[in-house]
Amino acid sequence: MKTLAARYSTYDVPQKAMEAGIYPYFRPISSEQDTEVFINGKKVLMFGSNCYLGLATHPKVKEAARQAVEQYGTSCSGSRFLNGTLDIHVELEEKLARLVGKEEAICYSTGFQANLGTIASLGGREDYLLLDAQNHASIIEGSRLSFSKVLKFAHNDMDSLESKLKICKPESIKLIVVDGVFSMEGDIAKLPDIVSLAKKYNASIMIDDAHSLGVLGKQGRGTASHFNLTEDVDLVMGTFSKSFASLGGFVAGDKEVINFLKHNARSLIFSASMTPASVASVSAAIDIMLTEPERIENLWKLTNYARKAFQDAGINTGKSETPIIPLYVRDNMKVLRIARNLLDEGIFVNPVIPPAVPKEDSLIRFSLMATHTFEQLDFAIDKIVKTFKTHEVFAVKVK
Repeated sequence: MKTLAARYSTYDVPQKAMEAGIYPYFRPISSEQDTEVFINGKKVLMFGSNCYLGLATHPKVKEAARQAVEQYGTSCSGSRFLNGTLDIHVELEEKLARLVGKEEAICYSTGFQANLGTIASLGGREDYLLLDAQNHASIIEGSRLSFSKVLKFAHNDMDSLESKLKICKPESIKLIVVDGVFSMEGDIAKLPDIVSLAKKYNASIMIDDAHSLGVLGKQGRGTASHFNLTEDVDLVMGTFSKSFASLGGFVAGDKEVINFLKHNARSLIFSASMTPASVASVSAAIDIMLTEPERIENLWKLTNYARKAFQDAGINTGKSETPIIPLYVRDNMKVLRIARNLLDEGIFVNPVIPPAVPKEDSLIRFSLMATHTFEQLDFAIDKIVKTFKTHEVFAVKVK
């Protein structure tokens, strides 16, 4: 056996789960990403998607992608920096800047790359990155590539954040980076308090709105809009693989910062640009979001209904405030078994275990789409509650 293969030949955790019949990952779906999908020829209700507005199957989004392929082909065959910038890239960036209330925006090939390139590029050896302990992995990876000093504060804990700000040099850049909506817990960053501390300590703020756009704020414009604090946030990052039904990401902010990123962010300069179909579908999705407010309204009706039903049944939903509803199990093996049992019952949910969450917080991640029906929701809730009872997973009701 070759050296590299030999090193990892003993890694058999996935294989053991497969042998036990509870391996829950890389499940091939053979249909559109809709409220119902097909897995192994069986129709399953999808409650594990990030397609919050249900636009991945929208006729206008699909038609925009088709038209883009006809006009521009399937690939830009190069980076934005060189031959990979199309006129529709520029048009989308202008639309995104207007959407989140910033001067300019720049698009990356994925949301992960947007965080990676932006965070790694900003700041120097005498500067600071202040990160919420439960930030997305892309933020963490970006911080590892940065020359700045990295300080983590306890999740949504403003006393912890202030204690970190106090040790920063006053003249240094201090960039506070937080998820707007935390992707596993479903709670919202305490942006008003963060803004207050940023002003007190002359810090800057970057919000990762991957799970906020299309969900929070006026017309789905994100966390800063939700709190009416757009002017107080320096950078807004977003991804296109969730509410905007495509693939890619962006960062928006002051024109001086975007100019620097365009010429220094390595994940931008050295990656192929977003495909024409991806660009066009994002643009169409934004237009639909802005002209069909009933989608967001229905998403929140479903969210509030589901959260109350789970809590009334005695399932711990933590501090979730959004369409991401964690159903806490706090036992890794039970999480995997529950996910398997629910799939057998026709319900697709995401089992979340370490390192995605702390070891004491393993959970079933239940997420909603604006296009779910209440009949689908009632069916899923009934199956989930019965399955949790079977596995004796109940907690004190959340107040």
